Amino acid sequence: MGNSLNWILVILGVICVIAELALGVITGFDLALIGASLVAGGIVGLVFGSANIGLLSTAILAFLYFALFRKWLKSKLQVKTQASNVDAVIGRTGVVTKRIAPRDCGLVKIGSEEWRAELAQQDGSALNLARK
Repeated sequence: MGNSLNWILVILGVICVIAELALGVITGFDLALIGASLVAGGIVGLVFGSANIGLLSTAILAFLYFALFRKWLKSKLQVKTQASNVDAVIGRTGVVTKRIAPRDCGLVKIGSEEWRAELAQQDGSALNLARK
């Protein structure tokens, strides 16, 4: 029964990794690492010829992942949102590089980018910005 249990660990680990690949980002890479723990524990058990050693090494590897590695990995995998295009320039100060006429677009330089700007009203307040 020892080697068959170790083979079951290896097969379950491979199934977890395949499920991770099929599901993608939904599981947050957890299934792949749990699967890797199952595979590694099963292989250790096969090398030593003991189901108990296989189960123990699987448990230790899974515990190490959840206790130490998971929080760090989640912080690295987290997508950081960053404003882009018009959202990135809202509220920033720019320099007019081409006069903004009442019925004509002008240019405004914000940072290293030039944007096209229109007047909203005759009082001179800007309505729209668009990258040149």
